Amino acid sequence: MSAPPQPPVRTQPTASPGRSRAAWFAALAAGTDELYEPRREDCPWCGSHRLRTRLRTGDLRHRTPGRFTVDACRDCGHTFQNPRLTAQGLALHHGVPGPGLPAARRHHRSAAHAVRLRCPEPESWLDVGTGHADFPATAREVFPYTSFDGLDPTPRVERARAAERVEEAFVGRLTDPHIRTLLRARYDVVSLLHQLEHAPDPRAELRAALHVLRPGGHLLVETTDPGSLFAALLGRWWPPYDQPRRPHLPTPANLCAELRAQGCTVLAVDRAGHLPHDLAGALGTALSHALPAPDTPWRATPPTPLQRRLRQALLRAAVPPVAAAGAADRALAPLARHSRLANTCRILARKDTASPPGLPRQTPTP
Repeated sequence: MSAPPQPPVRTQPTASPGRSRAAWFAALAAGTDELYEPRREDCPWCGSHRLRTRLRTGDLRHRTPGRFTVDACRDCGHTFQNPRLTAQGLALHHGVPGPGLPAARRHHRSAAHAVRLRCPEPESWLDVGTGHADFPATAREVFPYTSFDGLDPTPRVERARAAERVEEAFVGRLTDPHIRTLLRARYDVVSLLHQLEHAPDPRAELRAALHVLRPGGHLLVETTDPGSLFAALLGRWWPPYDQPRRPHLPTPANLCAELRAQGCTVLAVDRAGHLPHDLAGALGTALSHALPAPDTPWRATPPTPLQRRLRQALLRAAVPPVAAAGAADRALAPLARHSRLANTCRILARKDTASPPGLPRQTPTP
């Protein structure tokens, strides 16, 4: 029988973003220098100086102020925001939600079944970045006797525990020292579903996940593949770029090499985690971006009533073409999951050593 639910554990207060118009303009009035780190001349993954620019863009979805550059390493393929936002810049954008992932029970069940093939009866499972715990709620249908816990940097995980979607809730990040100490070698399975893209240091996040796994435990990773052909076809409109909220897009090859270096056996690498939203997401973002701007805290003045009505009317008119693009996404999904069209790579690895060798490496400073 599973242990009774425990109260949520907090590591530190979650940063509260400035949501008001006054807060945004107060932050911007001080200048943008404090919002960006110095531009890197080397790759944060391998240290190579052979970089190329993949795109320069603004925030296409929410139109927050700023211009953002995404570079790629010519040697290892790592794709990253350059210059990266500072902690202050991240806090400013923290309250602006990203596009999110399509809420698909079928996708979550597929991820759970991928683990079931290798680990039929895990006792304990930690879902990192769980949010409202949609994945644990679905995975429990596949693993009814597994104890699911959730970790998230926002209080959403507390509401998930109150709704009995997870048994224990932890507010913080996987790399927080308190979390690392509290959860060391505690879990049979750890899932990182589209979390590495948001991590300040994906390699440190990966090592922290291995730190909380028991020897013989399994790590499930789903991450955006920057090598997807949709990225080349759609350019800056490709939804997974989602600037400025995704500082890194690590390649599957780099992640597998790092896992092997940390004493893991990579059991499976596939494209079954593809999310069919490329065309609909790109078209929806482009249409919304072309419409009159909505009322947002970073606008100097609110839109007029006429602008509001015009935007609403045009948004309704855009529904049929976006729905048609969504149907095309779903029709292409079987092909995408067996080709380079896939936007997501799924990796399943087994931890074979008692603990990852060495301490989490910090991202090299410029």
